[in-house]
Amino acid sequence: MSVDLWIWVVTILVIIGFFVFDFFSHVRVPHAPSMKESAWWSTFYIAISIVFGIGLWYVWGGEHGIEFFSGYITEKALSVDNLFVFLIIMTSFRVPREYQQKVLLIGVVMALVMRGIFIALGAAVINQFSWVFYLFGAFLIYTGWKLTQDSGHSEDEDFDNAFVRFVRRILPTTDEYQGDAITVRMNGQRFITPMALVIVAIGSADLLFALDSIPAIYGLTQEPYIVFTANAFALMGLRQLYFLLGGLLERLVYLSYGLAAILAFIGVKLILHAMHMNELPFINGGHHIAWAPEIPTWLSLAVIVGILVVATVASLIKTRNDPPKSPVAEANTLH
Repeated sequence: MSVDLWIWVVTILVIIGFFVFDFFSHVRVPHAPSMKESAWWSTFYIAISIVFGIGLWYVWGGEHGIEFFSGYITEKALSVDNLFVFLIIMTSFRVPREYQQKVLLIGVVMALVMRGIFIALGAAVINQFSWVFYLFGAFLIYTGWKLTQDSGHSEDEDFDNAFVRFVRRILPTTDEYQGDAITVRMNGQRFITPMALVIVAIGSADLLFALDSIPAIYGLTQEPYIVFTANAFALMGLRQLYFLLGGLLERLVYLSYGLAAILAFIGVKLILHAMHMNELPFINGGHHIAWAPEIPTWLSLAVIVGILVVATVASLIKTRNDPPKSPVAEANTLH
């Protein structure tokens, strides 16, 4: 798959344009988005992702089209799981509802920048060292196992990581929000606000998310353009999805198990791919392992969709009689 430089430039400019539009049309003036607004824009971003995927399929062929949709669905699912952490951060810092959109948009932009860096590094490493697939595969299997151990999402958890504590120590911080300002001048001195701390917390969480998501999508495609666009389109609309899902987040009790299964499946796929391309001298004498099968992309897509459907349906059945708690609503009304 050959992607000209001008296509990269146009793609990046269009994605930047969407984020600029999102800021000036929705985020610049603080407000609490309605369910209708969130649903419409979530549908819009999913629709343009589908259109892009169909266009990519048409231009570069069905195999790459399936790779894009597999990567997009995987990254979207991982992004939904990330919303649990965003929820914890918002609740811990008592972020007023009308300011949450700005925090989320900045967080999504930071996530895309960091993932772009990881994508570039990953592509360079893969081009030089094919054995890195062994490491990616083992890491994803380990991450999947960890997800099954830490599957509970505690809404009462106080999110105060080391980086946030470090920022508090070195920079003067206000106790109260000053609108949606990140810094404020008081008595001739510049202070950062709790809004800045929330953004720092979101950014540091995004860094950890990238460590999971990039190896996962490289297990589905080795095309940097597909890896980048699948991540970008999965992140676009994440802000609206946060408000749209609302109390549904707490009902997805088996989502972590589903994501664990997906990561483990992709991890196995990566190890099989590494065995098929093997160059390590201490494994099979440095020759490829002929019996190692290559899992086709269409099967990967089917497995990913199937696991997500089962996890979602099982979660909704399990929690259908539970009383509604809506943790997002709690976070929105705490301040």
